[in-house]
Amino acid sequence: KRVRQTARRTAINRAGKSHLRTQVKRFRQALVAGNLAQARELLQPTLTLLDRSIRKKILHPNTAARTKSRLVLRYNSLAKQGSAAPAAR
Repeated sequence: KRVRQTARRTAINRAGKSHLRTQVKRFRQALVAGNLAQARELLQPTLTLLDRSIRKKILHPNTAARTKSRLVLRYNSLAKQGSAAPAAR
């Protein structure tokens, strides 16, 4: 019984982690490409998914907090560059 439970939980956690990694990767690619509009669109769903992964015990709360902090820092630096560039013209 324990083996079956573990197998089921492992599959659920693996799927959740995979979905989370894909979402974070898409957000980071938008940041690297400098696509502020796409990054803005992906920011909230990414942060929500990180919070959900804490509730479902897929990620440790500190890991999710660290990831969220780093993503928001990168987003804010891109947004600051994006807002400064039109003003310079």
